[in-house]
Amino acid sequence: MYRVHSKCEISGEHADCGSNFGRWTVDLHDLDLNLLVVFNQLLLDRRVSTVAQNLGLTQPAVSHALKRLRAALQDDLFVRTYQGMVPTPFAELLAEPVTQAMHTLREALNQQNVFDPGSSVRTFTVAMTDIGEIYVMPRLMDALARLAPGCVISTVRDNAMSLNEDLQNGTVDLAIGLIPHLQTGFYQRRLLQQRYVCMCREGHPATQEALTLERFCSYGHVRVIAANTGHGEADALMTRQGIQRSIRLEVPHFAAIGHILQHTDLLATVPEHFASFCREPFGLTALPHPVALPEFTVNVLWHGRYHRDPANSWLRKLIFKVLSEV
Repeated sequence: MYRVHSKCEISGEHADCGSNFGRWTVDLHDLDLNLLVVFNQLLLDRRVSTVAQNLGLTQPAVSHALKRLRAALQDDLFVRTYQGMVPTPFAELLAEPVTQAMHTLREALNQQNVFDPGSSVRTFTVAMTDIGEIYVMPRLMDALARLAPGCVISTVRDNAMSLNEDLQNGTVDLAIGLIPHLQTGFYQRRLLQQRYVCMCREGHPATQEALTLERFCSYGHVRVIAANTGHGEADALMTRQGIQRSIRLEVPHFAAIGHILQHTDLLATVPEHFASFCREPFGLTALPHPVALPEFTVNVLWHGRYHRDPANSWLRKLIFKVLSEV
């Protein structure tokens, strides 16, 4: 709402016309915007009855609005004649800026925020682990090549300290993974459910018979310390249960695991989907894990600010579509 102060300095050719020409001090508080809607419609229709019909109001409501506007601006604004309501010189002065303002506001409120993937050159930033890149990116990039050839995907690592803020301010569009520290203000949808398996090279002694807990602990292990993810919970659970593995190697990510296991007799505890990707290229095999580790959920997360954003929504749907086809 707007308040137009009654004080003004009258000058120039309109000083004696009885209308409020001059320099006005405007305080945007008390003048109901609906009054300007009525004013703008009166400029077009020039009859109270027609204005009432076009705005879906009663004639008394239109008359009351005009009365309030006259009091606020200290001008008659419109006077009755045999030709209808004729604007005063002051109303004519207001006509163009008010009409333009109403048009601009109407366009702003009714603009359609659309996303056309076929013509877009947008860069999407997705926070994910190396497992996510291995599992999601090949399928997603194949789909983008067909549906959104101008779009670019940039992947970043999950930083627990900044991911919340990055998703909120739009620096990161989506996060994919096991991310327990994102909660309030975020939407999430399950992408897939996974369990852990024990992975080793084909022909490894562990594959010769059922992998018991005792045999599991007798071999050397490579452990992945994936910072800022929930994968460390599997190691923590085994530690709490007093399971003592012989850790021979620790690495900060999963990407090198296939190369390492291919040429050693080490074992690794890894997500099942990751194991399925490593099996053929590296000549590996996956065994049921001898420890009852809980399944975990890989989610797609996004901030509530972008829940209805067309581009963000399109990318989310595409990710779920391409992975549902696996």
